[in-house]
Amino acid sequence: MIFQTLVLNLLRLFNGERTVSAAYHLLRGKRSGQTIQDVGIFHLHDYFGILPKLHRKQFDDQIQQLCELQYITILPDNGYEITEPGFRALEQPLLSFDGWHYRGNEHIYFARLSLIVQTLSHQSVGEMKFTPIQQNEIVQQWVKNFLRTHQYQSGHLQQKLLDEIIESLDSLSIEERDKAIVTKRLSGISIPGFTWQQISIQENLSEMDVQLLYIATLHQWLNEITFNEIKYPILSQIAEQVRIEVTLTDSAYQTAQLFKKGYSIEEISIIRKLKISTIEDHIVELAMNDRKFPYHKFVTEEDIQNTLRAIEDYQTKKLKVLHEVVPNLSYFQLRLVLARGESNS
Repeated sequence: MIFQTLVLNLLRLFNGERTVSAAYHLLRGKRSGQTIQDVGIFHLHDYFGILPKLHRKQFDDQIQQLCELQYITILPDNGYEITEPGFRALEQPLLSFDGWHYRGNEHIYFARLSLIVQTLSHQSVGEMKFTPIQQNEIVQQWVKNFLRTHQYQSGHLQQKLLDEIIESLDSLSIEERDKAIVTKRLSGISIPGFTWQQISIQENLSEMDVQLLYIATLHQWLNEITFNEIKYPILSQIAEQVRIEVTLTDSAYQTAQLFKKGYSIEEISIIRKLKISTIEDHIVELAMNDRKFPYHKFVTEEDIQNTLRAIEDYQTKKLKVLHEVVPNLSYFQLRLVLARGESNS
């Protein structure tokens, strides 16, 4: 039901102005211009890329179940409408994510942590021959370097790490059940980590729902750690380079560097040998992520206010409708105004 509610909430946020496929691409973290812009237009940063390995069939099954529950009605051309029962189903509390800044990287943090915990558990009883729970060689090498740096054989690291784990998890304002789902995935010398299936049976939830609780908890835990590095020095190191601070796509970042040097859109297009429309996509993406973006270079404050009034009056963010109401603005300018709404929130 958690997954169903998540999908239903995304459809609500899209307000019927995209197809159901837009929600799928958002959850997968598709780095297309359209999906990235939808993040800004519809304020969807929290959900971007939280399920990068989501299969289309899994998503379509949820859409089918929502139809069977009469929460949504599918319209021609893959459109949809949320029914009254559907809106009532959304009155329950929703999970909190931070997909925009993690995009699946939370699994890197947990992979490192779980292997460290497993190693320290075996080291505490003098048994260093074991099958590592993480087979990824990059993770294994990272953990080896980490343990050497902290002189783990002295025995001091284990207690310090335990103290930080307990203190940081205690600081989270989430259910104890959700914290337990994360810690149950850890393995020790005599305590194997729980599988998704085992937790699913124990909690009477689907495996997907359990994984969503796990991801939401990791996001909040990582934010607690990364925003309090002095308080959690060991966990902060384990979480290094997991949170994404430069959230632009690689190509948009290259465009942004030229734009900040004073080059015009036309000049950047020539330098990068890309279409002007592509450069405009990059500029919109930059505006989404830069609170100091110089909107005045492209649109006046009066036009911004006229567009915001049109959004409110017509209860829409469809560019075609807005262009009819504010015809003096191009689609590019309208997209900038929509990006500004998120950057200033």
